[in-house]
Amino acid sequence: MQREKDMDAISELKKCIKGDVSEDEKILDQYSRDASLFVVRPQAVVFPKDGEDVKNLVRFVIEKRENEPRLSLTARAAGTDMTGGPLSQSVVVAFSKYFNRIKNISAEDKTAVVEPGVYYRDFARELEKHNLLFPPYPASRDICAMGGIVNNNSAGEKTLRYGQAKDYVVGLKAVLADGNEYVIRSLGRKELAVKLALDGFEGELYRKMYALVTENHELLQRAKPKVSKNSSGYLLWDIWDKEKDVFDLTKVFVGAQGTLGIMTEATLKLVTPEKHSQMVILFLDELNSLGDLVNTVLELKPTTFESYDDKTLKLAVKFFWQFIKRLGARHIISIAFNAMGEFVSILRHGFPRLVLQITFDGNDKQELRDRALSLAERLKKFNPRYLEVIKSEREAQEYWLIRRESFGLLRHKIKDKKTAPFIDDIVVEPKHLPEFLPKLNEILKPYENRITYTMAGHIGNGNFHIIPLMNLEKDEQRQIIPELADKVYQLVLAYGGSMSGEHNDGLTRTSYLKQMFGEKVYALFEETKRIFDPAGIFNPGKKTGGDREFALQHIRRE
Repeated sequence: MQREKDMDAISELKKCIKGDVSEDEKILDQYSRDASLFVVRPQAVVFPKDGEDVKNLVRFVIEKRENEPRLSLTARAAGTDMTGGPLSQSVVVAFSKYFNRIKNISAEDKTAVVEPGVYYRDFARELEKHNLLFPPYPASRDICAMGGIVNNNSAGEKTLRYGQAKDYVVGLKAVLADGNEYVIRSLGRKELAVKLALDGFEGELYRKMYALVTENHELLQRAKPKVSKNSSGYLLWDIWDKEKDVFDLTKVFVGAQGTLGIMTEATLKLVTPEKHSQMVILFLDELNSLGDLVNTVLELKPTTFESYDDKTLKLAVKFFWQFIKRLGARHIISIAFNAMGEFVSILRHGFPRLVLQITFDGNDKQELRDRALSLAERLKKFNPRYLEVIKSEREAQEYWLIRRESFGLLRHKIKDKKTAPFIDDIVVEPKHLPEFLPKLNEILKPYENRITYTMAGHIGNGNFHIIPLMNLEKDEQRQIIPELADKVYQLVLAYGGSMSGEHNDGLTRTSYLKQMFGEKVYALFEETKRIFDPAGIFNPGKKTGGDREFALQHIRRE
């Protein structure tokens, strides 16, 4: 009976928008998956044509909600989320088909206006024409879209220097729970006073959110994870800058995974990329002094500081021929020639425990070279097995290529095993790494004969991506997921870290948020959701109301 009601509502929905409404089985299959380990099948996928369509969608669901309480709207851009964030049993609102315009790029102001369905790769190409860069792009930059980047508070290799998506969103347009589209941006005291005096939904929203963050200011500041990057929870602690007297609701909308409203446009701050880059590579066999080593590197303010473990390298070597096919002969010859020192070291001494990759960016090529050589001298005291200041920027690009392509290979070429991201984005302060990493390895060690996993990440931020490779058809493998997740997250939280630096919560981590932030702060998350979305129509079950059993029951088997 409920399904029939839902289907009737979908039929009516087709009449109220200009865009497409699909119930095609292939489309529903496609949109029941993202890059996570979940499968959740929607009732329909809607492709809105413009802002009026989005407003009509929201108004339609609000009107029908009383009789069809399961109706909801879940926004989706490229579907590369690793947490099940854009998955829904109701209506998926897909933006890649029609909302894919770069509306403006201003070289003078260093800003751009984009719609959520714009692919980052296309955006980056247009920015390059203006000598501009949007720095917080993730590793999935060739396949992800701007809606996901904003709504996940994404980050990546340049975050160490440039920060996360939240630092670059200067304004948003979003359709909120009353079915109207609003501009959300940073407000000074006078502008805020105007908002607080408004009648209707917008005024009520500002009054309630202002009261929430000002009355709980100290609690929220204490709750802010003590790490350099975080996308877990609602970023309530960033809304009100008490010193500057600035109130900015973009800070809570960014990273909210579409649970507070549906973004239709984002205005982004850009930077001018520096002309040159210099890389340093080193191999470590012992990790006892890793914390001191990381701090030594950070003193020289690198642009990126990445790491890859021995398991990642072993799997890349194991599937070497597939790797060649993906890269092509020209790149393989170049890599083999440039990375000969690395290969010789591996042949002689085996795989290192950790490979570290450090880059400095700047406009003075010689100054960068001097900084890299200075760092290399400082690092010698840590007795790295292999240490090299890379000679050319072209050679450095080959290193980036082999690193990035190896992860793409592993996601597709591990026989009967597939990636199962559920402890994929942990973060602790780098100073804790000497204690933290051995304890993490002790947790993982008993599972090594049951699952294969790789560990890489942004070590300069203390951010690690642990990617298990599992056969999810087997129940004994599936049972590992909640058991291992509990242990890893308990350790991370014991060191004051975050469960997610850049991948967000979704189905994977929402049920852990009360444990991470405590009941009082989690209650403020729930109140935030009620203020923005009183009927609960936007992407339910993410950020608040997480159902662990629902998540476990929807783990894919293929």
